[in-house]
Amino acid sequence: MKKTLSLALVLLMLLTLFVPALAEENAPADNALRGTTDKLIELLRANPRRLVFTEGTDARILEAAARLKQEGFLTPVLIGNEEAVRAAAAEGGFDIEGLEIIDPAAYPDMDRLVEDFVTLRKGKATAEEAREMLLSPNYFGTMLVKEGLADALLGGATYSTADTVRPALQLVKTREGANLVSSCMILIRGDEKIAMGDIAINVSYADKLDDQGNVILSAAQQVAEVAVETARTARLFDIDPKIAMLSYSTNGSAKGEGPDMMREAAAIVRETHPELPCDGEMQFDAAVVPEVGQLKFPGSTVAGYANTFIFPEIQSGNIGYKIAQRLGGFMAIGPILQGLNAPINDLSRGCNAEEVYLMSIITAAQGIN
Repeated sequence: MKKTLSLALVLLMLLTLFVPALAEENAPADNALRGTTDKLIELLRANPRRLVFTEGTDARILEAAARLKQEGFLTPVLIGNEEAVRAAAAEGGFDIEGLEIIDPAAYPDMDRLVEDFVTLRKGKATAEEAREMLLSPNYFGTMLVKEGLADALLGGATYSTADTVRPALQLVKTREGANLVSSCMILIRGDEKIAMGDIAINVSYADKLDDQGNVILSAAQQVAEVAVETARTARLFDIDPKIAMLSYSTNGSAKGEGPDMMREAAAIVRETHPELPCDGEMQFDAAVVPEVGQLKFPGSTVAGYANTFIFPEIQSGNIGYKIAQRLGGFMAIGPILQGLNAPINDLSRGCNAEEVYLMSIITAAQGIN
């Protein structure tokens, strides 16, 4: 009941604050986005990267790859049967001449990949099982990244987020110091840019226990980690993060496990990353309307001015960004995966070639410090 209340209130506030702006402002996000992508492209020109596309026959992938080839700031690698990839490119009129196409079924060094796969899985897959799994483009592409044969991976235009994340967790794993993978959505409208997380990976948060029942990673610690990772992603888009931990309560106005978790998470962020402005728990109106924020959360440097929003669970996050996108006129970029040991991202199955191109730039740039 409390979770339902939290979800309903957060989403109602999103509707109230974002939707009216659609009638007043439907400015294209092109200008704000162009400035960010230009910066990332220059970064990639100075730091060349090889980006694996796991769906080499998909027309959207091929269109984006042809454009990337022409512009020359990163190197696309297409996974798939070479004859099928070239036929699909010819059918769509996409120039991929000179791009590397790798067919897992004909890969000459497959035996070494199988051996390394078995070692990585530590007895959870036999050599025969590993070879079968590596025939799948998502596993094969992830293994290329793990082996250092590519720098980043983009997939999911034709399969689920789980099919992108699973190989990444099994082979690439989380970055040192990271305890979980999360996701962020960047939303742009005119010159306005905001970040939202987690919107695609963590369904909910609960304390993680050892065999004796001791808490080894609290729910609040997990939320705090998502907040820090989302702030890191926000900076990639020239957003100076001001983090609001969202809830149906503001500064202790209501009681419950959800508000307590978000309040504790905010305290953890402030303690571990004092350079990041972070407050909570707070309702969405308190996060974005200065008059409301300072009334409900006096003295907060975030309330009323937040641009990085952390949700208490995936439902409110996923629905919330889609309200902002579809009714608020924001352009949505993502989901951008966070916490992995290498840049690996998941495309929406409803994506277009322009979105593939944009996510290619973001994914490749994620791996550059």
